[in-house]
Amino acid sequence: MNETVKNLVTRKSCSDYKPEHISREELDQIIAAGLNAPSGMNSQCAYFIAIQDDEIVKQISGLNAAVAKAAMAKINPAMAENFPANPFYGARDVIAVVANKKGGTYIYDGSLAMGNLMNAAWSMGIDSRWIHRAKEVFDTPEGKEILAKCGITEEVEGIGFCILGHAAAEKEKTEIKPDRVFYL
Repeated sequence: MNETVKNLVTRKSCSDYKPEHISREELDQIIAAGLNAPSGMNSQCAYFIAIQDDEIVKQISGLNAAVAKAAMAKINPAMAENFPANPFYGARDVIAVVANKKGGTYIYDGSLAMGNLMNAAWSMGIDSRWIHRAKEVFDTPEGKEILAKCGITEEVEGIGFCILGHAAAEKEKTEIKPDRVFYL
């Protein structure tokens, strides 16, 4: 099995991180993989917000928890009360992916970029996880303020948060469900 395929089939998500940052060089290499993700008609509509500032990571994690709790409270208030205060699992580094809505396939393009980020990280010995609710976070006034700080003025939609770091403990790979491949 070649190294690329090996990395793709062995990758797993992490839900418990050591309290240390990855290096800027590592972060830049991961972002390069995201920038080179395929996009519809080569629109390259995904933007990457790399965050290594502890206070901003904490702020965005808090916004993520708040929008999650608000959504859950409408469905199941007890579930909302038990939602973790830190939905970023203690990861110290985050890449937020947002995409310009003018790109006709922007959601797919941003999703491909997220996949590239996580696969690149894994190939470098860095753990990651896709955290949802970027759309809701960047729809808040605080989220819009973060976009403005970055100079992102286009109409964008949050795609996801790629949290990064080193696992605090080894995790078993999730078993792959059978009966999901069909040949014609």
